[in-house]
Amino acid sequence: MSKSAFRLERLRRSVARARNHEQEAGFTLVEMLVVIAIIGLVVGLVGPRVLNYLSESKVKAAKIQIESFSAALDLYYLDNGAYPGTNEGLTALVERPPSALAWNGPYLKTGSVPVDPWGHPYLYKVPGDHAPYEIDSNGAGGVGDSRSLIRSASR
Repeated sequence: MSKSAFRLERLRRSVARARNHEQEAGFTLVEMLVVIAIIGLVVGLVGPRVLNYLSESKVKAAKIQIESFSAALDLYYLDNGAYPGTNEGLTALVERPPSALAWNGPYLKTGSVPVDPWGHPYLYKVPGDHAPYEIDSNGAGGVGDSRSLIRSASR
């Protein structure tokens, strides 16, 4: 075989290999649809669980904040002999109200009254229905959504 024939054969083989690679490269439409369907199934099954965990964690965070308020209110009570009035609200834990005789605050570490995990202010009521005070959060629905009401009362 001559040198030019050898080169020509070599060129034909490399062209044939290139054509085979072109046919193998990329994905078919069916393969892409199968992958998209699998991803859709995974998101459909896992998504609701993740969202449920997120809502549960917000409820737990609200309960922890309410417990923090309760501890701060108890300290306020020890210093002043009474809980702050409804009109003074939870702000009395970070700013001295006029009715406080021996205010020793701020009673909250943050220096401000946080809102609930849904961005709504906590509701404070003195006297409570079953205790000296009550701290409420209306949950995700805001005002009037009694299904998600989180309530804590002092004993």
